[in-house]
Amino acid sequence: MQMSNAKNSLRLSTTPPSPFAGKDTVASDKLGIVVRGSLREGLELRLDEGKSVEDLRVGKFVVVKGDRNQYFAMLNDIRLDVTHPGVLLDPPKTELARRVLQGTSAFGTVTLRPMLMTPNDANQEDEDALLPVKTVPTHFSPVFEATHEDVGRIFGNEERGDGKKFFEIGQPLDMDTPVCLNLDRFVERSNAIFGKSGTGKTFLTRICLCGIIKANKAVNLIFDMHSEYGHQGTSEGNASRTVRGLKQYFGSRVQVFTLDEASSRRRKVSADFTVKIPYSSVTIEDIALLSRELNLNSTAVETGYLLEARFGENWMVKFLEMDADSIKEFVGENNAHQGALGALQRKLKGFVRRCEGFLVPSVPGGDDAVRHIMDCLLKGVNVVMEFGQYDNPVQYMLVANLLTRRIHDEYRKLVEKAQGAETDGPRPLVITIEEAHKFLSPALSDGTIFGTIARELRKYKVTLLIVDQRPSGIDDEVLSQVGTKICCLLDDEKDVDAVLTGVSGANSLRNVLASLETKQQALLFGHAVPMPVVIRTRNYDDQDFKDRVTDREAALHGDTDEAKAARKAKLEDIVGNEW
Repeated sequence: MQMSNAKNSLRLSTTPPSPFAGKDTVASDKLGIVVRGSLREGLELRLDEGKSVEDLRVGKFVVVKGDRNQYFAMLNDIRLDVTHPGVLLDPPKTELARRVLQGTSAFGTVTLRPMLMTPNDANQEDEDALLPVKTVPTHFSPVFEATHEDVGRIFGNEERGDGKKFFEIGQPLDMDTPVCLNLDRFVERSNAIFGKSGTGKTFLTRICLCGIIKANKAVNLIFDMHSEYGHQGTSEGNASRTVRGLKQYFGSRVQVFTLDEASSRRRKVSADFTVKIPYSSVTIEDIALLSRELNLNSTAVETGYLLEARFGENWMVKFLEMDADSIKEFVGENNAHQGALGALQRKLKGFVRRCEGFLVPSVPGGDDAVRHIMDCLLKGVNVVMEFGQYDNPVQYMLVANLLTRRIHDEYRKLVEKAQGAETDGPRPLVITIEEAHKFLSPALSDGTIFGTIARELRKYKVTLLIVDQRPSGIDDEVLSQVGTKICCLLDDEKDVDAVLTGVSGANSLRNVLASLETKQQALLFGHAVPMPVVIRTRNYDDQDFKDRVTDREAALHGDTDEAKAARKAKLEDIVGNEW
């Protein structure tokens, strides 16, 4: 009897508990053992008898327990294997024979890519103990499904520390535990959300913006091309159902600016400010950005620089008023190309007609939209710029580039002034742009303010949140500066190559990216997460989201009179009476 108990004890001990199992933690499920591998190619896991390959998914998060270290890994390939090729030459004829061979002569093999490692004796709460993988575990090291504690240790949770560093963006596949963004790191660099049309990019963008605003990590300027972020948007699963926008979640901490007041009235919402842009705000650089959309050749654009040099900021007003004789006179005086000048005038007149609802010769009283936007941003108020009916790419590109150029210039002045006064300066600004490839293509990125911001990282406290379905249209140098990428399904090889350019372990991530489902799945990797992970994105605007964003927001960030006074005093120290 004693010998029998000893055998049972030995048998039970061969299935160790979770690497991070505590007193109240349920042991995780052992999947199998490591049989071979390398640091470059990854590890090969042989599944235990009784484990089915059909229960596994590419992108699954697992833990390998080595003799000295524990390894956090992602599953990136699954295949069927046999002990001897002869097994396949004479397949089993009966169900009984098939079951006998499964798990013994025929078994599943899984390829793992270790992403992080930590010593076995490291403190579980110590984030610095999570190290890049520099070695591999020994032969026959056991592999376990990750537990809730494993995920929390790697990706943090909203309850850790001050409750404002981490924000849940989704859950790992086959697990109901949060994966969080490190918001401090997220706002440090420009970030991107990619995916083909219909994969939920807008919902992911809303989730990220809610996290930034809730934790007050940065102030946001959102160029809302299709009126999806301000007051309300459409549901991911049902286009006829609306969901709450940022204004409904955060009230006075979000202001909605619009180019099209009539569109706001039709949707029965009110805008806080109607934007009008005077001709004098438009530079020839803004027009050059639109040269492809306006079908302008390089000669016409160069001629525009002559006009700007001659008339200054009033170049557009003067040029549109020119008749044929005035054009001839200007050509003679400035050695300009008459045909190019005439073509530029025709194209500009058509362009002005398309934008006449918001692009005007002058604004009464000098009511400058940039001044109003800067007032909001410096007070910590987030701005959503709605375009209404003016969502044509030409109109969107003009407004986004023009406003961003001027706001970036003001931020640069404020940061340099704060550096001289040895103060903190303005809070970080995140600018969200859709259809980003139109601004950041290889041909244009060097000449647009968005390319400048992407390359500057956070030098002047301005970063981008890029939302796009065609990452292959974005300049490679810009993509290399993107800190965190959230990638939904992409089915174009060029887009996949662009997203993974310069990423360590790109080949393994390619398989993971190709296996994503059409909706509510994304591959998350980069600066704001310790390791790549496939997530099932959280539901936007369901009851849980409302409770955790709205109710906790009111408790954490009540806008008291004392808080307003302190913020105002700090701003006055930074900017004096300039604003």
